[in-house]
Amino acid sequence: MRIAVIGGGPGGLYFGYLWKKRHPEAQIDVFEQSSADVTWGFGVVFSDEALEFLRADDPETVDAIAPHMESWENITLNLRGESVAIDGVGFSSIGRLELLKLLQQRAREVGVTPQFDTQITSLDQLTGYDLIVASDGLNSLVRRTFEGDFGMSLSYSTNKFAWYGTTKRFDTLSQTFIKTDRGAFNAHHYRYSPTMSTFLVECDHATWQAYGFANKDIEQSKAICEDIFVDTLGGRSLISNRSVWRNFPWIWNEHWSFKNMVLIGDALHTAHFSIGSGTRLAIEDAIALVKALESEAHVATALARYQAERKPIVKKLVAAARTSADWYEHFGEHMKLDLMDFAYSYITRSGRIDDARLRAMSPAFMARYEAARAGRSSS
Repeated sequence: MRIAVIGGGPGGLYFGYLWKKRHPEAQIDVFEQSSADVTWGFGVVFSDEALEFLRADDPETVDAIAPHMESWENITLNLRGESVAIDGVGFSSIGRLELLKLLQQRAREVGVTPQFDTQITSLDQLTGYDLIVASDGLNSLVRRTFEGDFGMSLSYSTNKFAWYGTTKRFDTLSQTFIKTDRGAFNAHHYRYSPTMSTFLVECDHATWQAYGFANKDIEQSKAICEDIFVDTLGGRSLISNRSVWRNFPWIWNEHWSFKNMVLIGDALHTAHFSIGSGTRLAIEDAIALVKALESEAHVATALARYQAERKPIVKKLVAAARTSADWYEHFGEHMKLDLMDFAYSYITRSGRIDDARLRAMSPAFMARYEAARAGRSSS
């Protein structure tokens, strides 16, 4: 089988690696428009659950990546100068470029040589391939060319965000919420290497307008964010990597394939950064696609199987991501709660965690929360 993969991000690289490893005779061509050492953003996060899912299918890759990851066992929330830890929520992170390099290396080891600095501008360039895997992200050429056939829909969250890095090292995945005289800000921050952290700044549209960010360039916006989060950053600077203000795009496709073309990752669906699942979903899509192709004799039936088996799983996660994003679109209102009620509202925001699960997962936090609630009831 001749397979073309458009996009050398985590999903595309992993699909190419996994298929070639299992089918050495196959021809896999991965086309990536950027250079091998270029990416957007900073760190990516995997929950412990996501890593275990990957380990079940491919322990060698997890073992290759794990030494390069930073790990922790709780989440820290910071509000009005107070902090609360939510225990038992394990995560690991790695620099996006570091992850890409590791996946590039694994792809080469099985005989896949990604073609970097190669832009596919027309699908006519891919005539003769049995299968085209579109892992080319938000602006996917395949999806844009056949939007109606894929049943594509697009909408945007109202909040604005800018994705920075910093040399400030944070102990856990943390969130800092700050009220200013012109509105509320939130920063999602976590370390992804011994010397670097992600620092994503978010605010609602009214706050963004009040600060005049529409008329600020990247350096001016960065300076304002550094001033707002000066205590959180410990005086460190923010680092920009195309760190423009954005609205989160919600992409969904009702049909996951058309003819011999199939979508994976952000080309197919997006999940809000507040649940940290974009890279995980792309890799899991790749695994599901490989399994479907191996289970069916024909490409068409395999692609139908891929959608039938994978779509309900993704739909459930995306629904939780939308609920989580809705909480963030009102985080300024939630900040009026006291610290423990705020933390409880935060950790239960997606609707997937109830009190019983919290007691089992985060016993220290729940003991503190329930003691605070009991204290209020008796006063």
